[in-house]
Amino acid sequence: MFDLKAIRDDPKGFDQGLAKRGLGPRTSEILALDREWRAAQTRAEQLQAERNKLAREIGAAKAKGGDAAEILRRVAESKEEEARLEADAARLRGAVDAALAAIPNLPAEDVPDGKDAADNRQIRAHGSPPRFAFTARDHVAIGERLGEMDFARAGKLSGARFVVLKGALARLERALGQFMLDLHTAEHGYAEIAPPLLVRDETAFGTGQLPKFADDLFRTTTGLWLIPTAELPLTNLVAGEMLDEDRLPLRFTALTPCFRSEAGAAGTDTRGMIRQHQFNKVELVSIAHPDRSSDEHERMTSCAEEVLKRLDLPYRVMLLCAGDMGAAARKTYDIEVWLPGQDTYREISSCSNCGEYQARRMNARFRAKGEKAARFVHTLNGSALAVGRTLVAVLENHQREDGSVAVPAALWPYMGGLEVLEPDG
Repeated sequence: MFDLKAIRDDPKGFDQGLAKRGLGPRTSEILALDREWRAAQTRAEQLQAERNKLAREIGAAKAKGGDAAEILRRVAESKEEEARLEADAARLRGAVDAALAAIPNLPAEDVPDGKDAADNRQIRAHGSPPRFAFTARDHVAIGERLGEMDFARAGKLSGARFVVLKGALARLERALGQFMLDLHTAEHGYAEIAPPLLVRDETAFGTGQLPKFADDLFRTTTGLWLIPTAELPLTNLVAGEMLDEDRLPLRFTALTPCFRSEAGAAGTDTRGMIRQHQFNKVELVSIAHPDRSSDEHERMTSCAEEVLKRLDLPYRVMLLCAGDMGAAARKTYDIEVWLPGQDTYREISSCSNCGEYQARRMNARFRAKGEKAARFVHTLNGSALAVGRTLVAVLENHQREDGSVAVPAALWPYMGGLEVLEPDG
């Protein structure tokens, strides 16, 4: 959501921000509705003031023994007109809010122009892609050779885009999630949260999934939504609250299953675990002071990077262009891990600063010392990391010619000391 006053004060700047997103101008439409809303609201307030004056005239007329019938008629007409204007004002304000709710966040000034991933900018890279003396296998071939990755039985149970992991591979996935949580809580200062996996409309609206991206979500018959990411419940922990400035930033993390319909991804990544309807992910969320959210964004990204460093996985950090960012973000870093089986880098984390976009939708504010007016917090979120994609990266980067896979040392304590996954038979 956006500050209407800011749009009124700088309509050209607002449309320029939308143009950077590849969208057409919207201020004429929004401000026309805004003018109608304010006019209806102002007239309703005027009628109320006029009726207060008429009430005094009624009292004066009765005191003199006069006939107040005409004044009473005018009062009744005024009430009817005010009710109509208030209904119009409510309808127009609803139209303004609906128009604003469908508009994505405006990009930060340092976000590069561009339409898609081809226009993203590499910021840094860490590690070198491994060189094998054999043809690298992808994670599907590795998992099937291990005998512990089963897509056929998952398909029998649930259909396409599901997987059954077994034995040591199932333990490895669990180990990855445990390792990430321990790292972020013990060393990075995030508070672990165990949130609900089902959320209300208001929660999905607060982070920007509704109304625009309803088709990407799964909805229950009771009207609740399965979370596509723990960002929804974690960010909304502060919805409707007036926060203490001294408590900022608040940092939350959670390991949860995530559910996505992938409605817009037909025909892409159909092989393997890259794009699933159900997957586990460790999410990071920060509720930050507006003056320090840029620093918090850099810190969050470095926390996600640390996971890959300790797992000895090569990666690069990309600054997304305006056309490739998610709707709620004002600036996003994607972390892309090297996958030998695909001979390319693939996204494993997105760390985004959403500014006050989500906070306005949630009405999450704080009051700074010495200031009378409350301010909206800034919200940030990042995957740290998507567990399934990290499992894919571990299998492909640490594979051996004989079909075995070396377990990164950071995971040995979580694997009961198991250092190598051996192929089945």
